[in-house]
Amino acid sequence: MSRHVLVIGIDGVRADVLRKAHVPHITAIGEAGFWEDVRVDERNPTISAPVWASVASGVHRDRHGIDDNDLHNHHLDQYPDFLSRVRAHDAAATTFAAAAWAPLVTGAAGGPVFAPGGFRPDLPTGVEDGTDDAALAAIAVMDEVVTSRTARELLSRDHAAVFAYLLLPDMAAHAEGITDRYRAAIERADEQVGVLLAAIAARPRRSAEEWTVVVLTDHGHRDGGHHGGDSDAERTGWIAASGPGIDAGVVIGASQADVGVHALHVLGVAVPPGLDGRPWSATSTPPQTSSA
Repeated sequence: MSRHVLVIGIDGVRADVLRKAHVPHITAIGEAGFWEDVRVDERNPTISAPVWASVASGVHRDRHGIDDNDLHNHHLDQYPDFLSRVRAHDAAATTFAAAAWAPLVTGAAGGPVFAPGGFRPDLPTGVEDGTDDAALAAIAVMDEVVTSRTARELLSRDHAAVFAYLLLPDMAAHAEGITDRYRAAIERADEQVGVLLAAIAARPRRSAEEWTVVVLTDHGHRDGGHHGGDSDAERTGWIAASGPGIDAGVVIGASQADVGVHALHVLGVAVPPGLDGRPWSATSTPPQTSSA
């Protein structure tokens, strides 16, 4: 059985709101493995770039050096993202990353987090900074393009690991707080998760593959919108994951820094000692793969 990993990041989804929303696809992932609330590590602010860098690298702000959404002077060369580590381990392995938010996959603001970068929809630069109706509509389109492109990659390519990122819920909360529009954006993101799961299910050799799927957020929001503080509403995130070595219903005690580390573990890539994250299936045997 060949192993593959899909990580889906959905920005700014408050844990308590998600639990009350209609999110059948995230629910199904959680029922097959785990779905836990997680606290944003105290070393990280409740800001997107530091947390997504922890997800990618397995270390927190004190080591990756990203304090806010300006990524300049980061230390990701010392603590590279898990996609880069997969490619370094096996020169034949391919990976894919797609995101509406530019610093994750482009050189904007000192990025990318996922080097050398990946796909971003070709829409006006800076649209993610707006919160009026036109900006939210454009961001919704960007998320749809990210979803469709990632689904195409999942169907047609044999990537070892894939990262896809959705932005709309975070920006809806910035625009008007925890409202029906915010809840609708979360439910729309779950539908997009379903599209990606359907793409995996339709793969020609799906019966000969094992897939680890992780869906998570970076931070929450205050009732009136916005984040960056230390309230429980901002500092409570969540992770849902399933795949080989993850037993259904077991309490993991997961951390956001675990995500990339777990991806490396299940793909048979040696996890460097001393990272902040840990694999969730440390007692399972990773696949035997050749080193590169």
